[in-house]
Amino acid sequence: MDKGVYVLILENPRCEVRIGALGAREFAPGRHVYVGSAQGSGGLARADRHVRLALRRDRPPRWHIDYLLLDPHFAPAVVVTAATDRDCECDLARAVGGTHVPGFGCSDCACPSHLFHRSGDPVPELLACFRGLDLDARITRIKNAGGEHRV
Repeated sequence: MDKGVYVLILENPRCEVRIGALGAREFAPGRHVYVGSAQGSGGLARADRHVRLALRRDRPPRWHIDYLLLDPHFAPAVVVTAATDRDCECDLARAVGGTHVPGFGCSDCACPSHLFHRSGDPVPELLACFRGLDLDARITRIKNAGGEHRV
């Protein structure tokens, strides 16, 4: 499997979710953009794992993002991936920037966060971020097998 970097876009209403050691956090309605690295042995299959977890909710949480994927308020909507051998997760997180959840998904780096909020559709903006890093982005829209999800 190709190694790379990815962005997972989750849709959610206003809600509160307990995120492991980060504690309870309030989330504004709209979309949350999670930036992740797929440089490990599974490569970009990591993004697929996130989607499967959100649709099945069949495992306990391990990472910060898992707490959102397991919460019924959050639904995966889009995955944007790019194959690359470069370790550019933090560069992509800086390019996305903006309103964020402090400390989320960045316990192994110096970034303020790897989870960002947008009130509208972030896909065009995200594609520009990928292009700005010379990454060839691929978009996958997710059909929610669990029925309707409204923001």
